[in-house]
Amino acid sequence: MTAPHNTPQTHGSPHPAKMLSARQRLRNYLLTGVVVAGPLVVTIYVALWIINAVDGWIKPIIPQIYLPETYLPFAIPGFGILVLLFGLTMLGFLTANLVGRTLLDFGETLLARMPVVRGLYRSTKQIFETVFSQSGTSFRKVGLVEYPSPGCWSIVFLSTPPAPEVAGGLPEGEEFISVFLPCAPNPTTGFFFYVARNKVIEIPLSVDDAAKVVMSLGLIRTDDDPKKAALAAAEAVK
Repeated sequence: MTAPHNTPQTHGSPHPAKMLSARQRLRNYLLTGVVVAGPLVVTIYVALWIINAVDGWIKPIIPQIYLPETYLPFAIPGFGILVLLFGLTMLGFLTANLVGRTLLDFGETLLARMPVVRGLYRSTKQIFETVFSQSGTSFRKVGLVEYPSPGCWSIVFLSTPPAPEVAGGLPEGEEFISVFLPCAPNPTTGFFFYVARNKVIEIPLSVDDAAKVVMSLGLIRTDDDPKKAALAAAEAVK
């Protein structure tokens, strides 16, 4: 009679491939949770920081009798923002009538006589009027220019045509346009230059979507399904 062979007991321990697969799934779940919770936490943190900052600026100049915490056992966050929005709306309303416009013109006349403040106020006012103008076209179109070398294309935000003083110094026979080329991943910095319009390729992309592409270094696609973004990001870091 021969001795029975010693066969390994495999039913008591999980298969290595299954263990590896389980670890990968747990890792993907963790990364997906980070991708989902990360933007939410950052958004809440920035929003609370802005609310607290505005409250800290506005509440000290409001009489104590008008503050909600005077009558409530707790403070209401965002009350300063509500007061600020109401104040700006009332300022716009008063400026729209004859009396308010007269006072505004009088104030601008005084500022125009101050050597240093005059240039700063005019430049700042022009920027705000251009950015917040409802009829303007500044930074409402997106295009591509061949930069920094032939064959390389960069996203740019299209602005207005050059001023007559600048256009007089540019080559004749071509139509130029001013563009802003944002840097990645911070689109608030970049390069401003004039380029011939026929060298700019306009693309059907909004400024917000173009900024997302720049900030994400091209990882975010504008046609991606938002519901699949978290899972796709988790899969991309495997």
